Amino acid sequence: MAAPSLLNWRRVSSFTGPVPRARHGHRAVAIRELMIIFGGGNEGIADELHVYNTVTNQWFLPAVRGDIPPGCAAHGFVCDGTRILVFGGMVEYGRYSSELYELQASRWLWKKVKPHAPSSGLPPCPRLGHSFSLYGNKCYLFGGLANESEDSNNNVPRYLNDFYELELQHGSGVVGWSIPVTKGTVPSPRESHTAVIYCKKDSGSPKMYVFGGMCGARLDDLWQLDLETMSWSKPETKGTVPLPRSLHTANVIGNKMYIFGGWVPQKGENIEASPHDCEWKCTSSFSYLNLDTAEWTTLVSDSQEDKKNSRPRPRAGHCAVAIGTRLYFWSGRDGYKKALNSQVCCKDLWYLDTEKPPAPSQVQLIKATTNSFHVKWDEVPTVEGYLLQLNTDLPYQAASSDFSAAPHMQGVRMDPHRQDSNSIIPNSISDTMNSAKTEHTVMKGTPVKNKPDLKSSTDSNAVLHSPLATNASNHNSCMVDMLRKNEVDETCALPATKISRVETHTAAMPFSKETPSTPVTTTKAGERQWCDVGIFKNNTALVSQFYLLPKGKQSISKLGNADVPDYSLLKKQDLVPGTGYRFRVAAINGCGIGPFSKISEFKTCIPGFPGAPSAVRISKNVEGIHLSWEPPTSPSGNILEYSAYLAIRTAQIQDNPSQLVFMRIYCGLKTSCIVTTGQLANAHIDYTSRPAIVFRISAKNEKGYGPATQVRWLQDQEMNMNFWF
Repeated sequence: MAAPSLLNWRRVSSFTGPVPRARHGHRAVAIRELMIIFGGGNEGIADELHVYNTVTNQWFLPAVRGDIPPGCAAHGFVCDGTRILVFGGMVEYGRYSSELYELQASRWLWKKVKPHAPSSGLPPCPRLGHSFSLYGNKCYLFGGLANESEDSNNNVPRYLNDFYELELQHGSGVVGWSIPVTKGTVPSPRESHTAVIYCKKDSGSPKMYVFGGMCGARLDDLWQLDLETMSWSKPETKGTVPLPRSLHTANVIGNKMYIFGGWVPQKGENIEASPHDCEWKCTSSFSYLNLDTAEWTTLVSDSQEDKKNSRPRPRAGHCAVAIGTRLYFWSGRDGYKKALNSQVCCKDLWYLDTEKPPAPSQVQLIKATTNSFHVKWDEVPTVEGYLLQLNTDLPYQAASSDFSAAPHMQGVRMDPHRQDSNSIIPNSISDTMNSAKTEHTVMKGTPVKNKPDLKSSTDSNAVLHSPLATNASNHNSCMVDMLRKNEVDETCALPATKISRVETHTAAMPFSKETPSTPVTTTKAGERQWCDVGIFKNNTALVSQFYLLPKGKQSISKLGNADVPDYSLLKKQDLVPGTGYRFRVAAINGCGIGPFSKISEFKTCIPGFPGAPSAVRISKNVEGIHLSWEPPTSPSGNILEYSAYLAIRTAQIQDNPSQLVFMRIYCGLKTSCIVTTGQLANAHIDYTSRPAIVFRISAKNEKGYGPATQVRWLQDQEMNMNFWF
């Protein structure tokens, strides 16, 4: 986590759709990029289900159906895949619930479920302010507040410290409640506390951590429950423990439990019986507990002022969700107007990146031409942009510049919430939206090193070895993912690979000799320095140029206090035909630039050779599968033949998984072929990303074979979620 002074809070100021009214006591969970909010209240309890898409910055109200639950506040709310469970909460003043509802978010279908009662003891009583935590196929219920009075207008509070386990059925439904027998001292009764579950790496014992809450006075104690031995304990911690609090939030990212906000006593004493409003307050303090070392770290203290409104103001009863390594905070109450007898609720949405983003996948080729590449990489959740770089063995002219180097960019700021912005740096390097249309576009590739001229051979056992570059993936040319479904297989994603190391074709070009320079820390001695292609908002780019480094400098500089380089002051260089280029990409968020991906290498096309076959389709038949494709363009005459290859299992691959071995399974004029069950039985399953069988298809004209289209036929059943907006 960044140092306290470097926290880069972002308020979401631009969004679309029906924004939910401000509230407190609501709950939120995350499904992929969606933040799903239910319940809470302010001047009445809310019963709508609201969804916020963190990628498109859009609020929407899904059309829910089924056994729609009544509105509730301070309820339990957990997410298991695409299933959400709601338990308990306040349904109206003084009346609490013990009902359990399930929402199938893939269909927005509510269902009331009735778990079996415990074999010994009673099921949970109606309550609010309890914790409800999920681990594996079980939910864990602890504590809360019950009303001892049967008259909802005569509230007699009873704090709880009972503990229940709820076993879930796979996919949908529940089995029933049980009351585990625990060891050790049980935490004192409480409500409005938090509970998270964390399992330390290399340790198979998950633990539940309960922090704070309310029991006549606000609490600052930390409790640990080992879910295997069912033993309670109070871990000894280091660092400054946060003030006693209730109605705060706790979220786990990595090995850290982040605590934000809540009600805290101003004087750190039992003031619940005091009639004076000044005895307690909301806070915007922010701390985390390292769950491996049991050490507290304060990021924002309770006394720290924020005169610039650069972070969320004090609040309690808000919601917080973790999406990737980013925390989102929405609404909550920030005070109480006694004269009006009403809460003052926040209406703002904030997020905070807790660490630099992970490295993206390797850059993948969609299409190559003689002087450009259309490339993509897998999206990294909750990032604000991507820095794409390349280098080449060709000499290039270093640009003259007096700018100072700034290799480290801390807190790169862009505006990810602008609705009219796609390309961050558009200088002749366009950024393409990853739309449904492009997801079904097959890419064209580039020539592969040492590829044999197959001529008219029909030897079905011809084998092609795929030499690979160091630190390169085991795919060449280009690829389109195919998802195996119950009936017909179809293209489901953009390509996800690269070509292997290729020979550099030397040609007379108007470039000066390479300017000597000191190697930077990101490259080994003797290697070329990396040049920026640009910073892109999305995960695709059309690359035809790159920016030259200032003379004698090791990286592109920033201009003054700007957060992104001023590329307008730098010279550009065009890509040239028949040349190999190495690519890498890094993601950017509010903490800065993350690590770079592994290196990919592609080669621009040589004029005259045929393009790569496109529109590849795979469908099942009685013999195996049917593989078909569309003819490529051929600038130098007709297509003479096609060859299709299958990556096969060999001892060589077991020894070196980065080197595929291909067997030709077809050679002829037709644009389709049958891959038999017997041939598929010998297929290599590639595990570099999702498990897949790999095919290659290439075309030949009078000049020879052109680039191959690589197809990855996915072998895992991917869950299909239909989130309609």
